[in-house]
Amino acid sequence: MDTTNEQRLTGWRGVPFTSVRIEDEFWRPRLALLRDVTLPACLAQCRDTGRIDNFAKAAGTAEGSFKGIYFDDSDVYKVLEGAAYALMHRRDAELEETVDRIAELIAAAQEPDGYLCTYFTLEAPERKWTDMEKHEMYNGGHLIEAATAYYEATGKRVLLDVACRLADHYDRLFGPGKRHWVEGHEEIELALLKLYRATGEERYRKLSLWLLEERGHGHGVGAIWDKADWGPAYCQDDVPVRDIRQVTGHAVRAMYLYAGMADAVRLTGDPGYVDALHRVWSHTVERNMYVTGGIGPSRHNEGFTRDYDLPNESAYCETCAAIAMALWNHRMNLLFGDARYADIVEREMYNGALAGWSLSGDRFFYENPLASRGDHHRVEWFGTSCCPTNLARFLPSIGNYAYALAEDGLVVNQYMSGTCELAVGPDGTKVRIEQRTGYPWDGGIALILAPERASAFAVRLRIPGWCRGYRLSVNGEALPGHALKPDQGYVVVERYWSEGDTVELRLDMSVETVRSHPKVEANEGRIALQRGPVVYCAEQAGNEGLAYEAFSWSPDAPLEIRYRADLLGGVVTLSGMTAEGVPCTFTPYYAWDNREPGFMQVWIAEAGSVRLYSY
Repeated sequence: MDTTNEQRLTGWRGVPFTSVRIEDEFWRPRLALLRDVTLPACLAQCRDTGRIDNFAKAAGTAEGSFKGIYFDDSDVYKVLEGAAYALMHRRDAELEETVDRIAELIAAAQEPDGYLCTYFTLEAPERKWTDMEKHEMYNGGHLIEAATAYYEATGKRVLLDVACRLADHYDRLFGPGKRHWVEGHEEIELALLKLYRATGEERYRKLSLWLLEERGHGHGVGAIWDKADWGPAYCQDDVPVRDIRQVTGHAVRAMYLYAGMADAVRLTGDPGYVDALHRVWSHTVERNMYVTGGIGPSRHNEGFTRDYDLPNESAYCETCAAIAMALWNHRMNLLFGDARYADIVEREMYNGALAGWSLSGDRFFYENPLASRGDHHRVEWFGTSCCPTNLARFLPSIGNYAYALAEDGLVVNQYMSGTCELAVGPDGTKVRIEQRTGYPWDGGIALILAPERASAFAVRLRIPGWCRGYRLSVNGEALPGHALKPDQGYVVVERYWSEGDTVELRLDMSVETVRSHPKVEANEGRIALQRGPVVYCAEQAGNEGLAYEAFSWSPDAPLEIRYRADLLGGVVTLSGMTAEGVPCTFTPYYAWDNREPGFMQVWIAEAGSVRLYSY
């Protein structure tokens, strides 16, 4: 694609999940599971592994040395952010009391000058701010995100005041005419802009923009920069951000950087940042992303290697990277009004990110390969547990991605049943929107609109990139073909709307046979199956007649599409016969390894292909 600044900035505004009531048969049970199982499990793990006690020790109210890894504070902060989001859905006195206790410990652990990082307070106070790899500002960024979320949820300022003191500490040390700093793991950049929006303090905005501009000028110092096989590119410090042309290094760090750059564009409109974001998005999505939305094939650097290097069994595809990919693409959608970014958010929601979470809610994947011989399984916790805690904050905020507001009306980005009340259109008409759908298993969507008064505005409905056909009607009357041509991936309906007006969209959900770019050597002679937004896999469980890599599939093979309420929490299965005449049932990739252990494959050898793999 042309990587110049073609897409104009739209000025679309996000609709926070607090304005969206999810009543969806797919997401509502998962939000309940998150609240009842995942959050308590993560809080218990943070307690049992000493992560919370580290704050008591740093505060001097408990004895002992630091326990864990220097970035473990961030796990506590992410769980608190998730708890804040859960409280926005439904106030819970017990959960709120738990968060309040932890918040008091965090406040007590903060040093008089505002510094806060329990590892350095307890173990190495003399080495503060000497190694840019040690996640000091990364930890602080997650504190800021938790603090702004909890303040929004409850109005309580304890954590927010801690965050402000910490950011003020950063501002006293770093900035123009002060010390240089390139944070080894990005996150602080977008967090400071959240703090700016919450407080209106201009210095937080300026510091965030300055930190972005520090990258790529040779200021980096620490373990990353000294390691020959990693170097500055590992943490995106090899070129100035406005000169970025390709994705490099650690996948999560890169996505957080691009998210921060997108937030900066919203404030500044900087065309250099715009062009850089377009270039790196194309490079990431077109050459370095798996069909599941996973990114970062390499365990060695938790990130990127070379273009089209997308192995399946050894795919790293960190859960955090899929979540960060959603965060970045959501911002891109709001900036440029293009549905292809919302398509990526959807791909992560139903595949790359969701796969990291068990159906029981208390077991997780860190890595998400696209093939396994049966030796890769979810676990309750990790030494580095960024992924469970990231899921704890991503999942309860899933409603963030459903809608957006354009200057002329409403944008529907993700399809999920529920209600929302918004001020829409040029005159700010209050509109209640009810969405009804069986998504992702059914492509029928109905929007029932109830404006407070008859009003003219546009309704944009995303036509997913995977969709090969669709029908649209208003109040039962089909729209003519010329009115259905998508604009940047959206079909746009502009009219006067009255209470009870109903828009019905029917998306074709035929099973799609997916092939890789021919340069992806790992998928030569292979195909994958996708139906709607869901990528499928063949799992040994339920396919006892199959052996790993010993079967092939014809794209022309007939498939029975069947909803199974009794299987994997309720899924649509795809069933047919392999080319060898063996029955095979494909199930959603996100749900694999929730039954008996066994092999799994996303990319299946294509029957009749020149190359049929055997190992």
